[in-house]
Amino acid sequence: MTTPSTQLSQLFADHWQAWMQYDPLFASMCGDHRYDDRLPSVSDTGVTAWRSQLQDFRKRQDAIPRAELSPADQLNYDIFARLLDVDIDELGHGYYRIPISRTAGFHLSLPDLPMLMSLENLRDYENYISRLQAIKTYFSENIELMRFGLQTGYLPPLDTLEGIEQGILPHILDNPEKSVFFSPFENFPSVITTGDRERLAHSAQEAIHTSVIPAYRLLLKFVQDEYRPAARPGIAASELPHGGEFYQSRIRYFTSLELTPEQVHATGQSEVVRIRAEMQSVMHKTGFKGDFRAFIEFLRTNPRFYAATPDELLKETALVLKRIDGELPRLFKTLPRLPYGIRPIPDFSAPGNTTAYYMPGAGDGTRAGYYYVNTYDLKSRPFYEIEALSLHEAVPGHHLQIALQQELTDLPNFRRFSGFTSFVEGWALYSERLGLEMGFYQDATSDFGRLSYEMWRACRLVVDTGMHALGWSRRQAIDFMLENTCSTELNIINEVDRYIAWPGQALAYKIGELKIRELRATAEKQLGERFNLREFHDVVLLAGAVPLGVLASRIQAWAEERARN
Repeated sequence: MTTPSTQLSQLFADHWQAWMQYDPLFASMCGDHRYDDRLPSVSDTGVTAWRSQLQDFRKRQDAIPRAELSPADQLNYDIFARLLDVDIDELGHGYYRIPISRTAGFHLSLPDLPMLMSLENLRDYENYISRLQAIKTYFSENIELMRFGLQTGYLPPLDTLEGIEQGILPHILDNPEKSVFFSPFENFPSVITTGDRERLAHSAQEAIHTSVIPAYRLLLKFVQDEYRPAARPGIAASELPHGGEFYQSRIRYFTSLELTPEQVHATGQSEVVRIRAEMQSVMHKTGFKGDFRAFIEFLRTNPRFYAATPDELLKETALVLKRIDGELPRLFKTLPRLPYGIRPIPDFSAPGNTTAYYMPGAGDGTRAGYYYVNTYDLKSRPFYEIEALSLHEAVPGHHLQIALQQELTDLPNFRRFSGFTSFVEGWALYSERLGLEMGFYQDATSDFGRLSYEMWRACRLVVDTGMHALGWSRRQAIDFMLENTCSTELNIINEVDRYIAWPGQALAYKIGELKIRELRATAEKQLGERFNLREFHDVVLLAGAVPLGVLASRIQAWAEERARN
């Protein structure tokens, strides 16, 4: 018998299957290895067809009577509808026609293929080689997509392309064996015979020689001959086709709330004033004799705050992470089973990359999550930022939240492996503050570093809306962040260029964190001594990365039930 519940389950299954086929790289990340031999199709026609599929799924959903579903299914129904709506809206604005910048893009993400895929047997290696063979076609499709973007008004900002060669040139080599794409063939699993090893290594060399290296050459030529010359001098999203509507949709997409650029900007300015006062207070605790600007310059230039070698930076970070691990049970009832590791950001992408980032583990549990640390330009990686950064990117931030979400097997797959950026990044920023409750930031400079990171996220609200909607220049944004944070100029320039290339994403952090802190404060006031932080964190985390409005409803329901019992 077909019921509304079975209709909904079938809809979820059909959508998931279509998603896996549309994006085989995402499928690999989720632990679905059925399509490990292929790369996505990225033609404009293909993206348009995918958007049409999503619209068809949405129509199917509208035909299912929501009122006849259980409360759990109603929640799944609502979140699924929200995800479809934002994806349909996003694709409709056409921003996918600008897929690369100095700080992000397929040219930087594809070298992670060996870490993304399962490489345990002969078939896995053959799948990997098939993907290497497809890279030239994949790059060619992306180039055609960018050409179409240029024809239709989707011009990249020139500033986001300066230095992009640093992420391309390392892959144009005379010897395929020196390519990062060849790394899986240096150490094989024992189940692969000597004869197969030789054959596979030869096939990989051939694929790198005929597909990978020519692909990067094609991209380099296109960027230098066509893309950069056509780039626009401006930086604002509002300059793109229907730019005002596009940026408004970006705010909705990344915050999951209905906010205007002016509201976000004002919130950012207010937070900057509040955090600046706290930073002044912490500066006085250090005993520093001088004004705020002199203190920031002291932090940026004193050698004692910086590692002499990449290994020293990684070891210091690893020590902090191990200390954090020991404190987690005090604040959390439920922890993920999947472990995490630490790695340096690869040399080919480090110069234009952020200070650190997190790569989720495989959805099937066969690969750990990884916290990537940027060891390039060590004078830009101060020790006093390590605690806040590690709490954000690893635990209890991204790794704890994302790994735990992937292990919620009672949820539909779309909730286990996707979600809302304002929750994900809001949680990670909230986690930085949790360090205070875990006994970290005992050194005043480290606490200043925490506040500088919080200030950074507040500044993002100001500069992102400023640049994309309110007429700010790139230099104005850089100067604003130099004035208000203790981060180094290289970090700030890379970050500002990231905001230019990724409109709205930077808003998710502070907006999400403010909402989580607001909800916690309300629950603490309502429950008094009956408030339990470990239970509160379960309520926040055990439904996955939900919209902020859904999170508010969950916490309110939990607080009311706990108050009654």
